[in-house]
Order: sequence, then structure tokens, then C-alpha cells
Amino acid sequence: CSSDLYDSVTGKPLFVAPIGRSMDDFLAESNVHGWPSFRDEEVVWENTRVLKSSGETVSADGTHLGHNLPDAKGNRYCINLVSIAGNRLSSPPPPASASPTRRPPA
Repeated sequence: CSSDLYDSVTGKPLFVAPIGRSMDDFLAESNVHGWPSFRDEEVVWENTRVLKSSGETVSADGTHLGHNLPDAKGNRYCINLVSIAGNRLSSPPPPASASPTRRPPA
């Protein structure tokens, strides 16, 4: 049994877990570290990036997700829960140009 997790802003898939380990192992590792912890094979690389300079993990659209904190088993992507969603968005978010424009007070 695996779970798909999506970008909380765009709804694009970011992670599928667990892959190559049990759900119990995934949950145990996440509980030990205090963050959902994903491994390379669980990352949807089409929609996810890791910045080489800082290890920051972001969606391809720029949503901050967390950081890569490698350990003895390899890369470990510790992800902030507010950055991911368990359900895909029912409709795509409006384009940035559709957002109201804020103007400074006159």
C-alpha cells in the first residue's frame, strides 16, 4: 500500500511512499526524525528539485518543501507537512495574473 502526496499549491504529485520499504518502516523513520522522510525512489523527480547550494527541496513550481538531510542510508528528504497534501486539487489554482493587485496607499 502506498500513498501519493501532492504539492499543496499546485496539486502536482511530489512523492509516492513507501517504495522499497514497508509503511511501518516509512512511518517509523518519519517519527524518529519528526518530519515525513522520503528516499530517492519515492520522489517524483519530474515535479521536485533539490538545490545544490543548500539542499533545499522545492517543487518544480517553486513551493518550498523541506531539505535533503542525508544519512547512512543515503538521501533523506525531510518535508514540511504544510507543503504537501494527501489529495490532488480538484481544480488548478488560478494563474498569478488572476490574483488581485495590491497597490500602495496614496
